[in-house]
Amino acid sequence: MERFKSIGGEHVNPAYNSTLDEPPVYEESNFSNGEHRTVRPSVVSAFGHDTLDRMPNIDFYRNEGSVSGHRAVRPSLQELHDVFQKNGAISDTMQDDKLGSDGIPSDDIESVLPTDSGEGTVKFGWIRGVLVRCMLNIWGVMLFIRLSWVFGQRGYILADCYTILISDVLINHPLLCVCVLAGGAYYLISRSLGPEFGGSIGLIFAFANAVAVAMYVVGFAETVVDLLKENEATIIDGDINDIRIIGCITVVLLLAISVAGMEWEAKAQIVLLVILLVAIGNMLVGTVIPATKDKKSKGFFNYQSNIFLENFTPAFRGDETFFSVFAIFFPAATGILAGANISGDLRDPQGGLPKGTLLAILITGITYLVVALCVSATVVRDATGNITDLITPGIPCNGSAIAACELGYNFSSCELQSCKFGLMNNFQVMTMVSGFGPLITAGTFSATLSSALASLVSAPKVFQALCKDNIYKALYFFAKGHGKNNEPIRGYVLTFVISVAFILIGTLNTIAPIISNFFLASYALINFSCFHASYAKSPGWRPGYKYYNMWLSLLGALLCCVVMFVINWWAAVLTYGIEILLYIYVTVKKPDVNWGSSTQAVTFVSAVSNALSLSGVEDHVKNFRPQVLALTGSVRTRPALLDLAHSFTKNYGLCLTCEVFVGPRSEVFQEMNANIEKNQLWLGKTKRKAFYAGVACDTFREGTERLLQASGLGRMKPNTLMIGFKRNWRTAGVEAVQSYVGVLHDAFDFEYGTVMLRMNQGLDVSHLIEAEGQCENMFGVFVYRNYCLKKLMAIKWLQNNITFPHAVVVSHIFFPSVSVCSPPPPQVAKMNERLLEASMQFKKKQPKGTIDVWWLFDDGGLTLLLPYILTTRKKWKDCKLRIFIAGQMKSLLQKFRINCSDIHVIDDIHVRPSSERKLGDMIEPFCLHEGSKDAAQAEAMQRDQPWKITDKELNSFEEKTNLQVRLNEVIKENSRSANLIFVSMPIARKEAISDFLYMAWLDILTKDLPTTLLIRGNHKSVLTFYS
Repeated sequence: MERFKSIGGEHVNPAYNSTLDEPPVYEESNFSNGEHRTVRPSVVSAFGHDTLDRMPNIDFYRNEGSVSGHRAVRPSLQELHDVFQKNGAISDTMQDDKLGSDGIPSDDIESVLPTDSGEGTVKFGWIRGVLVRCMLNIWGVMLFIRLSWVFGQRGYILADCYTILISDVLINHPLLCVCVLAGGAYYLISRSLGPEFGGSIGLIFAFANAVAVAMYVVGFAETVVDLLKENEATIIDGDINDIRIIGCITVVLLLAISVAGMEWEAKAQIVLLVILLVAIGNMLVGTVIPATKDKKSKGFFNYQSNIFLENFTPAFRGDETFFSVFAIFFPAATGILAGANISGDLRDPQGGLPKGTLLAILITGITYLVVALCVSATVVRDATGNITDLITPGIPCNGSAIAACELGYNFSSCELQSCKFGLMNNFQVMTMVSGFGPLITAGTFSATLSSALASLVSAPKVFQALCKDNIYKALYFFAKGHGKNNEPIRGYVLTFVISVAFILIGTLNTIAPIISNFFLASYALINFSCFHASYAKSPGWRPGYKYYNMWLSLLGALLCCVVMFVINWWAAVLTYGIEILLYIYVTVKKPDVNWGSSTQAVTFVSAVSNALSLSGVEDHVKNFRPQVLALTGSVRTRPALLDLAHSFTKNYGLCLTCEVFVGPRSEVFQEMNANIEKNQLWLGKTKRKAFYAGVACDTFREGTERLLQASGLGRMKPNTLMIGFKRNWRTAGVEAVQSYVGVLHDAFDFEYGTVMLRMNQGLDVSHLIEAEGQCENMFGVFVYRNYCLKKLMAIKWLQNNITFPHAVVVSHIFFPSVSVCSPPPPQVAKMNERLLEASMQFKKKQPKGTIDVWWLFDDGGLTLLLPYILTTRKKWKDCKLRIFIAGQMKSLLQKFRINCSDIHVIDDIHVRPSSERKLGDMIEPFCLHEGSKDAAQAEAMQRDQPWKITDKELNSFEEKTNLQVRLNEVIKENSRSANLIFVSMPIARKEAISDFLYMAWLDILTKDLPTTLLIRGNHKSVLTFYS
């Protein structure tokens, strides 16, 4: 069928409708059997035939709640694979996988905002949202107030190198490599390194931005105070107190602009940018206007080569060093994140951030270099400001003010006393140099206020993103947004409080180093997060920046760490100390998030690498540890079996809890797939270090056989099967018993050690879980669930809550025909109570007592090793080990160096049991009794009922049968009060001992005993007395 366009002509499939290639929608359908459900229509697509398959579409890859487009759901695999119904629709429909913020793939790619906030929201392009914001923030307070002082201290060469270094590091900034959404740097770190690093650095980064507001506002206040001084006006003292007052008033006005909304804040930024550009131009023009005598006396001489050469080299004064000056000037470089911090408010963060940020770095970098050159070539370091300080003709120039001397001015007195003018002394050099001083003042106001405004917006935005992730539960209060743009009003107020606190310090040179360490720590982790993601080689890490290099990211991270300690070692230690404490807090709390971090990727790579390394090493008896495959069914079905298996493996061995779904695959596979994730999550929440595995098969034995053969990875595969004793073997039916015993035969065939747990009350609590689920579905309220559970389990709820009887009344009124949650009969309630207590037996600390080990057969030592392992666990530390043997093996036990309180040698095991009737009654229904029949009749009976126990079999294995009865009597005599009993499991030879006789052996051996474990190793040594 033709369906293509060519250059020479156009061939169109008449059945093709391009609109049908859009993401499919669901339709309500009624079926002939009266069923009503939502299905997808099958359509004629671009492929020219009736199909549900869809062409690739970006909407399929969006997340729920995406703000950049509607999320569509592609046809599921089941929809395409399952059998069609009569009307051509799919039999079942996979619903949209709506994942909330605790899952949270919905947070991986796109910001998830409330759906009602999508209309009328303000989104910025890369110019207003990134370029303008970054330029204003990078220029900032340092451009007009501290740049001249920095170049006076460090000289043009060092400051130039510094500017180039910072620019190079920032140009390779990892934020340019990925799609960064709401939260900026916090988003990148948390999604890359996980919530532990992201949560800690997110708080530090938001705090640094809040303190940056104070720094910029204090810079603004300094300028205002200097202006007041020039006009001989003060508020209080013309010094630090005036700065505090002006700063507090200013931050209140900035808060008002921020709260008014992002649109007003963006408009204000444009106005401030225009003023700033005019001021910079005014300063450049001023450098070529001939200097007046007044300006010369203050150190300005227009462009002079000798001034540039004098200012070319560093001249640190007082306690200042290269890195102390670096710490003060470094916050000027933090503006690179101004666009990223509001990434949630950008129309296209992935495209706009690299473009706007790089261009901002280029423009501001050139500006700093040009301004530095202009200042260094026109203003000397020291000047008196006295127009009469002229050089006397004929006196040679020497000392530190040679350039000024050569230009006719004598500033040598500045060596003896502090002067007020020059690069080193006057923070308002830019105003003096400019063509029109008030414009520089306006530019200073613009630079400081724009940077303060940007930081005042950035800090709450980053903090809101952190709080939305709910990593710190106590901070979730600040996650709430207001208005169409989801403004973090509460975050604004908190930022305001922090800013005012630091404004009260009142000194710019004190505030700047504080935030330098916080920003450097953030940059270090940002760079490291990108390196880490590259190192993990995760397919999901695809940098969008063409010139990105992982080793440059690592170098940037190391440089940031080194500079932190060089600037101020104790501040660096304090910063990392805070970060480590926050990291530990998040690690302990374990927030329920999944962001696909590179930490997960590295963990996976390490696990694969270690598994491969183990595969190349042969097993050694000294390193043997039980790797348990426990047939628990669902993880909640047999809690005692799971708890005991977990006690054996703990954090040091592999534990697989397995379930076999019996039935046709088409009927059980959906239930199996749904249970895999649910059961694994439950294991994690209950802190069981185990894995869940499920298989779907036609029979229980076939499923178990698959698990025994295919479970594990390389050397990390199970070596011990744990199974519960089948209590109902006498009533379960022939097929069920054959399947159960067949599992034991399979375990021996595959050389598994085998452990069977028997508890008098039983292991299976699935009926209680099922009843709990019915109660939850019926009432949907915790109080009713609590009531149902307590009644089913017969716990004395009357002591806890006297209002529960009212729930009984309500259930009878609204659900008169349902008795699920009504009180069970007393006898059933008592049984349920005992079952519940028994199922929790291994979850709690064991009382003082003994663990009795009946090591009757040498199976390689597993019967002895497992109880020893139990004694090393905290819950079992008060239990002493007692060993019962049938021969003289004391010397062997001593060589194994296993501490035990007693070793008992049993000499009367082979004595005939006192009562054989119990066993006879037990196997009577399963005996063939062919001995009294003639040969033909006996043969026919055996052919019709081959599973029954023959008289010949009973006679052949009479001694072994009596041994099981006798062992039960001896164990009762010696271990009736034991906490736990381990007994060597008898083995039934295949095709020699019938399944029912073998079950009778196991039953009579453990009958009426405390909790008992039957154990048989695989007859390979797991113990050695060699060190």
